[in-house]
Amino acid sequence: MGRLAGKVALITGGARGQGAEEARLFALEGATVVVTDVLDDDGKQTASEIGAAATFHHHDVTSEADWTGIVESVLADFGRLDVLVNNAGILAIAPLVMTTEADYRRIIDVNQVGTFLGMKAVVPHMVERQQGSIINISSVAGLMGSPGMIAYGASKWAVRGMTKSVALEVAPFGVRVNSIHPGIIETPMLEEFERWGIMPQVMERVPVGRKAGTVEVAQLALYLASDDSAYSTGSEFVVDGGMTAG
Repeated sequence: MGRLAGKVALITGGARGQGAEEARLFALEGATVVVTDVLDDDGKQTASEIGAAATFHHHDVTSEADWTGIVESVLADFGRLDVLVNNAGILAIAPLVMTTEADYRRIIDVNQVGTFLGMKAVVPHMVERQQGSIINISSVAGLMGSPGMIAYGASKWAVRGMTKSVALEVAPFGVRVNSIHPGIIETPMLEEFERWGIMPQVMERVPVGRKAGTVEVAQLALYLASDDSAYSTGSEFVVDGGMTAG
């Protein structure tokens, strides 16, 4: 307990699933947690369940104005921002020929542009304070080809690349940037695999033979948010049950 004592963490897409688990764990470890999402009811409920350590803000990660407002609000309320988890993301499965331009742009806007805007919004403050940890949630789809996921895969490869570029820019200023690459995690996102009826085939690619709980990703995010990972930056951290080992 207390690995994040005194730190302020902003977690996007924190209303439910993986983001909510990260928020709960960070708060248990002593952080003040700012949960943001477009899912207002779920977000308010998550913050309420966490208690006094958490607040909720409506936040469209594709809006630069929203990012500016959120960061200004956090700094006004708490005077600092130590950790950003770019967790917000969406998934749609479709073969190339069934993927519309609108579908493609929507996923890129949330997963890729949202991550870019988040880093751009927080880096000046972190550089000024000479400390900070940015954790970008990518995917195993950012490490290998994934049929039926051209837009999602493109966005997650981009997150991986952006992570490395920004890590090199800010390393001299004490700011760290890393990416997490989850595999099959028990979140609402899995409904897309169920909708297409491909979950059995997907699970055949997981050597450990099970889905991961959201806490298993949250524990990795906790490590990267804490000072325990002070010498780690620009790296990929994989939690996938062995999917990318072969």
